[in-house]
Amino acid sequence: MAEPENYDLVIVGGGPGGYVAAVKAAQLKMKVACVEKASRLGGVCLRKGCIPSKALLDSSEYYHLAKEKFAAHGIKTGRVSVDLPTMMARKEEVVKSLTDNVRSLLQRNKVEIIHGKAKLAGNGRVEVAGENQSRTLQAGKILLATGSEPVSVPGLEFDGEHIVDSSGALYFDAVPKALGVVGGGYIGLELGSVWLRLGAKVTVIEMLPQIAALLDGQVARTLLRILKKQGMEFHLTTRVAAAKVANKKVKVTVEKDDQKLTLTFDRLLVAVGRRPLTRGLNLEETGIRTDSKTGHIIVDETFQTSVSGVYAIGDLIAGPALAHKASAEGIAAVECMAGLPGEVNYDAVPAVIYTAPEVASVGLTEEQVKERKIPYCTGTYPFTGAGRARCMGETDGFVKVISHQKTDRILGVHIIGARAADMIAEAVLAVEMGASAEDIARTVHGHPTFAEALMEAAMSASSCSIYSA
Repeated sequence: MAEPENYDLVIVGGGPGGYVAAVKAAQLKMKVACVEKASRLGGVCLRKGCIPSKALLDSSEYYHLAKEKFAAHGIKTGRVSVDLPTMMARKEEVVKSLTDNVRSLLQRNKVEIIHGKAKLAGNGRVEVAGENQSRTLQAGKILLATGSEPVSVPGLEFDGEHIVDSSGALYFDAVPKALGVVGGGYIGLELGSVWLRLGAKVTVIEMLPQIAALLDGQVARTLLRILKKQGMEFHLTTRVAAAKVANKKVKVTVEKDDQKLTLTFDRLLVAVGRRPLTRGLNLEETGIRTDSKTGHIIVDETFQTSVSGVYAIGDLIAGPALAHKASAEGIAAVECMAGLPGEVNYDAVPAVIYTAPEVASVGLTEEQVKERKIPYCTGTYPFTGAGRARCMGETDGFVKVISHQKTDRILGVHIIGARAADMIAEAVLAVEMGASAEDIARTVHGHPTFAEALMEAAMSASSCSIYSA
């Protein structure tokens, strides 16, 4: 057997956590190898998650605007139709360009890219089984960043055609007349929005009484109302009992209020969550501890696992399955390996739902503040009051700022409306810097802009804090 190849750091997984960590490590003068089992780098996010879904969301939104809203602006288009193959081809080109960019980024930083399936072999070794040969890598440090996979539901097994996961819903060859979505979280709502705009009748089935359960309640209720207005149907507090494919249709039996209903769809998207992708990594054999309930790898404050020299980040560890969380953890983990003070402020990690309107949030919800018995103030401002929003005809939604009643420090910001995904960055910075609502209120914002709504909401919250008894 050939002698092991030596590296300072071997990273298993080439997604947003892995490739960002690889670049950071290279910048810190480490000799780095990044192992990725897929032919393309970028992980689920770039290849079959965040990026392709947003490409379709944008394309479907342009179609919706042309069909429903251009006329109000005095733009006459005639008959508008969907060319789905072209839309899909554009999505693939976006994916290809970004994954190619990741490869170029790693190569410029002299990170060795190794394609194959990796598993831990103990004593700082990683065995990689490639198509043509197997290799053994010896590393001072190992970073696991293999991401997550969709959770399947008993009785709703994926067949890749009629019953699909989130990746399958990105590759339909035709717009379904009726699409069922099991799960009212951000994945189900985003992909449901794509096909709703393109002409499908979309029905969301959710066990809980609220969609997007982690959102601030006021925001979640507003999103539900707007999506209903757009034509999306919802069955809340409803459990899926079984699904059967017959005559190219999916018949779904659901239970609600002690009653059973049968719903029929052309396609069924099951989007009830994701789980850590640890299969084949050899965790148990090498002594790496995992959470018995969630399957997450247990790490300390430096992202090191129960085995010295082996680290884990991203969807493999506790916390929301977000690409930007994984990237931040990748940088922090590498800094810790190098003896630097690496950390992630989880209170300042934003979350975004790319529906129309968008939803974005950071920090605590009003429900969480109440549960923790923190004295607080809220300030809200509707987009109907923002001049730029009126000019664009995008007046749905509002900005909500939650601040500490005594100190005025910002505890959370929640936005539902056009451009929320970009607006939230200012709020994230404010939370990271420990800013007060007054800090945002006194910051001059350009006029007319959507961001003025954040300033106004902060002003309202600040007034409550300053003048409360």
